[in-house]
Amino acid sequence: MTNGIDTHCPYCALQCGMRLEIAEPGSPVPVIVRGRDFPVNRGGLCQKGWTSAALLNSPERLTTPLIRRDGRLEPASWEEAYAEIVQRVTAIKAEHGADGLAVFGGGGLTNEKAYTLGKFARVALGTRYIDYNGRFCMSSAAAAGNRSFGIDRGLPFPVTDLATAGVIVLLGSNVADTMPPFVQHLAGARAHGGLVVTDPRRSATAQLTENGGGIHLQLLPGTDLTLLLGLTHLVIAQQGVDTEYVQARVNGYPDVLSSVAEWWPERTEEHTGVPASQLREVADLLVRNSPRAGGPGVFLLTGRGAEQHAHGTDTVQAAINLALLLGLPGQRGSGYGCLTGQGNGQGGREHGQKSDQLPGYRMIADPAARAHVAAVWGIDPDSLPGPGVPAVELLARLGTADGPRGLFVHGSNLVVSAPNASVVEQRLRSLDLLVVCDLVLSETARLADVVLPITQWAEEDGTMTNLEGRVLRRKRALAPPEGVRDELQVLTVLAQLLDSRGHFSADSNVVFNELSLASAGGKADYGGIDHERLDHEAIYWPCPTPEHPGTPRLFETSFPTPDGRATMWPVKAVGVADDVRPKAPLYLITGRVLPHYQSGAQTRRVAELRDAEDYAYVQLHPLTAQRLGIEEGSYVEVTSARGHAVAPARLSSDLRLDTVFMPFHFPGDQRANTLTTDATDPISGMPEYKVCAVSVRRAHGYPFPMRSAG
Repeated sequence: MTNGIDTHCPYCALQCGMRLEIAEPGSPVPVIVRGRDFPVNRGGLCQKGWTSAALLNSPERLTTPLIRRDGRLEPASWEEAYAEIVQRVTAIKAEHGADGLAVFGGGGLTNEKAYTLGKFARVALGTRYIDYNGRFCMSSAAAAGNRSFGIDRGLPFPVTDLATAGVIVLLGSNVADTMPPFVQHLAGARAHGGLVVTDPRRSATAQLTENGGGIHLQLLPGTDLTLLLGLTHLVIAQQGVDTEYVQARVNGYPDVLSSVAEWWPERTEEHTGVPASQLREVADLLVRNSPRAGGPGVFLLTGRGAEQHAHGTDTVQAAINLALLLGLPGQRGSGYGCLTGQGNGQGGREHGQKSDQLPGYRMIADPAARAHVAAVWGIDPDSLPGPGVPAVELLARLGTADGPRGLFVHGSNLVVSAPNASVVEQRLRSLDLLVVCDLVLSETARLADVVLPITQWAEEDGTMTNLEGRVLRRKRALAPPEGVRDELQVLTVLAQLLDSRGHFSADSNVVFNELSLASAGGKADYGGIDHERLDHEAIYWPCPTPEHPGTPRLFETSFPTPDGRATMWPVKAVGVADDVRPKAPLYLITGRVLPHYQSGAQTRRVAELRDAEDYAYVQLHPLTAQRLGIEEGSYVEVTSARGHAVAPARLSSDLRLDTVFMPFHFPGDQRANTLTTDATDPISGMPEYKVCAVSVRRAHGYPFPMRSAG
């Protein structure tokens, strides 16, 4: 390989461009990772990207199927594994019907695999029970975006548009740790003193506001919605509404106007802890830099900190309302967007993994949508199942008398990543069949009846869709280890063995062409895209025809709604689902740390990343720790209404006195999601990961050093 293979990073939704070169014989890794000049990263990568090749030949790599026999996972042939799955699936369907089976997908799967997984669930298994871990990531922003704009695309503009903005507001996003190459796009706003970060912690991103770079709003956990209502009140009071834009392009303003009247600055301060003076300063920045004022532009960007709440859809709605009254969406150099987290969080939800959707963002309950997709699949529309249920509800039904008895898991480590994880683990253990496709023996795979070893990013061909809605080519650079198979092949073989209707293919090019047909005419229209085009250019959807250039910027002339207008919706501030009380007087917030990603199933197996952060920790303010008799490095037990977690204390004045923080990448005793609540947003189904009530005390009886999380 002389010039290498151009591809993209396997981690977050920024999907940084990289080049892979085959390593010399004897090298510790099979490929050498180089950065390349791609707009979102401009040659840079974070440490996860730079070390991504190390996982390809990890000593923990699975290379043979495993079947549970007499309580133990033992090596088996692929033929034995397939036979075991088919026999058990057939038995479950005979006793419980097609809905006795379920599928749980992931936001890291390629578009081709996500599409095929949705098709496999509904055609080969015939079940309505499918959802995916993107429900934990993007669902509230998607719900609010669809409600207001008529479409859901994380960023309806290229990332590079941020460069000229005077103000960028990051609502609950720590991009300096979660997607470090993104930070370069904040430089213009920082130079204007216009980077605004909302976070209960003085995170790495919040620190970028220092020395004149902007403002850190250190709000009380769970009050993002109230903060936005207060800012909206102030913008209206300062006569910052772009009335011409609102009159021409927006519905619902009078109702929103009356709904924020009660949120004057001092009352907002009382509920959020953010000083009224800071609120006024931020509102002034928004008004002065808005398009209406002739300013350089304003962007409002939401992340998981604002969205992962039982009122997350309303929080995003409040951000959209504020953006609309400032006249931002559809304006060059301004806008609202959501920072998608997982690598294919955008594409993964567009083509059939969500419980209520078919490819192209078509709704499964819509007769026209069912007819279109069924025609592409070569089946009767009446044979398609109806809508399923969101992820948290699906997991709660597993193993129950009238719920699914068998589950296929692809690209997700539920034992670590699901909220109220101890209960989810119990539900997984109660199943008659658990099939897990994974590249390592993750905590979820260890519970499986059948484990199937599958390919990694550098060993597969396909496409991804990044946080901008830009469809990208993932190219195969090397062959997988012997015994490892691509999930397209796995699903195709299983569909054939199950005598499935319709046609399945293991060829990613064939699958993408079918996906294009299935999505054509839908909101997420890939109809004009194919692998050949993507070999030469990345294309923003919607792209309805081969001649269409793609759509980097949405909303410039109208919104994809029946009347072409966006809609504001009034929302009310509500409390968190699990609020502090005498026996649980502190707020727990959770998040990521720089070296790790999601459940850590990948990054905890890369030595350089594991060495950088080998354990979970509990971050507390020194005064809080002093009151509780806790010292730096001492083990502490964090207890919620759902369980306990133990990790070393890490003292920092960067945190509010009433708040503690834990990273969520670690299993076992260190598992933060043992503590989190499974209360969900009534619209999106998003669980409230970001805040719950806990008590903290010094733990005794734990050895030092603590058991490795790897």
